[in-house]
Amino acid sequence: MAVLPLRFAPDPVLRQKAKRVSSIDTSIERLIDNMLETLPAVSGLGLAAPQVGVPLRVAVIQMPEEEEGGEIVLINPVIVKKSGERLVDEGCLSIPGYRGEIKRSVSITIKGRNRQGKEFRLKATELLAQALEHEIDHLNGILYIDHLESPDKLSRIELEDEDGGL
Repeated sequence: MAVLPLRFAPDPVLRQKAKRVSSIDTSIERLIDNMLETLPAVSGLGLAAPQVGVPLRVAVIQMPEEEEGGEIVLINPVIVKKSGERLVDEGCLSIPGYRGEIKRSVSITIKGRNRQGKEFRLKATELLAQALEHEIDHLNGILYIDHLESPDKLSRIELEDEDGGL
């Protein structure tokens, strides 16, 4: 396994709609393993394949131990239901040094495939819902800054204070 280099805005791969994964082969398995290896190395909570330069609909999330969810691998995920709305403070590994206040859903339901190719549904709330929305946005070429209501909702932060992107 390897720690993968991150892509940063304005890299065009971050604005592309990622392609569906048609079959889970060794290259997809390796990508997933490398993304899971990369997450703790960059202090991340979630990572989408476009953030490592791969325009495929693959994302991984590693929730903190105190949160529900654990390790989640998403292949071809889609949001099937959203409910509620809340203001959250959000950042992104691909836009270091900034955080912004945006609206995210209180709860969402997604469907997708796991690393074995088995279809699943997942209902999530709060931080996990936020992480899932954020990573699925990446797969659609959307960055959290696209959700800012105004530029004054974006704040510069010290990089050593940044924790995990979200």
